[in-house]
Amino acid sequence: MSAKPAINKEIFAPHNERMLAAVQVKRRTKKKIPFLATGGQGEYLTYICLSVTNKKPALVSITKVKQFEDSTSFVRRSQWMLEQLRQVNGIDPNRDCAEFDLVFENAFDQWVASTASEKCTFFQILHNISQRYLSDRKPEFINCQTKVLGGNSILHSAANSVTSAVQKASQALNERDERLSRAEDQTAEMMNSSQHFAKTAHKLAMKHKC
Repeated sequence: MSAKPAINKEIFAPHNERMLAAVQVKRRTKKKIPFLATGGQGEYLTYICLSVTNKKPALVSITKVKQFEDSTSFVRRSQWMLEQLRQVNGIDPNRDCAEFDLVFENAFDQWVASTASEKCTFFQILHNISQRYLSDRKPEFINCQTKVLGGNSILHSAANSVTSAVQKASQALNERDERLSRAEDQTAEMMNSSQHFAKTAHKLAMKHKC
């Protein structure tokens, strides 16, 4: 079993939660360790996970999960509610990059994702979930590529599609009106011709009677 399904099964499922997204990260800057903090457990992998409760009302949280060296199990570390997330910084809106910052009410972390694409996927889901579950105090997304947030490009695409459809419909209506107008003109000409022919025939008939 790969890491993310294992995290969901071991960390979130027992608490009636389901994991929505996860990104493997490393710190961009080393965290200062207090002098008395000894007896560490060695190297470890870190994951930032986004999860939601199965019960209503749904509660969304962001959890830091670690897997220590030579261990197959995962450990839940820090956790924040989505409402505590204040800012998501994509660092560079002009290129794919793996770096990002998360700013909470009481914490600030600088991370590097395992890949830029994994960060992009996590950001897309995080942005979508924020729009869906938060009515106010949504986190600010800064220095993010348009494709990450998706909103502008999707709206522009939809607007362009609607505009194109309206233009095509308008053109079709104009062409139909032109055809109807031509048909009406031809009908009027035929009626005038038939009336003129009838009058001429009537005059000729009257002439021959005389």
